[in-house]
Amino acid sequence: MNIRIAIVGIVLCAVLVPADAQQRRGTSTAAVERKLYCWEENGRKVCGDALPASAVDSARTEISPRSGLQVGQVGRALTAEERAAAEAQAARDMQAAEAVAAQERRELAMAVSYNTEADLRAAFGERIVLVDEALKTSRMGVTNLRLSLLSLLRQASDLELQEKPVPQPLANNILTQHNDLLRQQAIMSQQLDERASLDADLEYAVERYRALRGTQQDG
Repeated sequence: MNIRIAIVGIVLCAVLVPADAQQRRGTSTAAVERKLYCWEENGRKVCGDALPASAVDSARTEISPRSGLQVGQVGRALTAEERAAAEAQAARDMQAAEAVAAQERRELAMAVSYNTEADLRAAFGERIVLVDEALKTSRMGVTNLRLSLLSLLRQASDLELQEKPVPQPLANNILTQHNDLLRQQAIMSQQLDERASLDADLEYAVERYRALRGTQQDG
């Protein structure tokens, strides 16, 4: 009888001890996962082991109850305007990153497309010639339009000096010539900017070409 009781006791110990150990481990895990929260409410700092619904969108600090140290920081919820601004900024950042990636692809294609630096310079030279020819045409156009406009203005001035009215067709021609001159000057200004940037683009392209071709050769 005593032997049977002893066996039952051993079995119970074998079952209960692991369960008790498991319970202690669960309690320990719960203690580790448990946090204290601190947030601002009506201008004062409030702390608690549970976060009320009114503080869900507030900025808060998460603290370990065991160590008393900060273990996390959560910012306040963004307003609709702030979310829209953040999304717009993210879109701009993505576009900028895509532009950089596209530039890198173009530079790599340039390094592959031209066998020598002379070939690269020749390609830029063709573009420069085209822009120079377009500039020459624009300069001639501006000169001719200016002379034509001066002639029309001189006619109108002579009529006014003679105290005669300026005919409406002449006035219309003056206005048309003036608008054409302004438009042609704007085109020429853009061409001048393009021509100026071509030199800088060429120097940059040569620099990148040398760097990329050197990297390829090293590889």
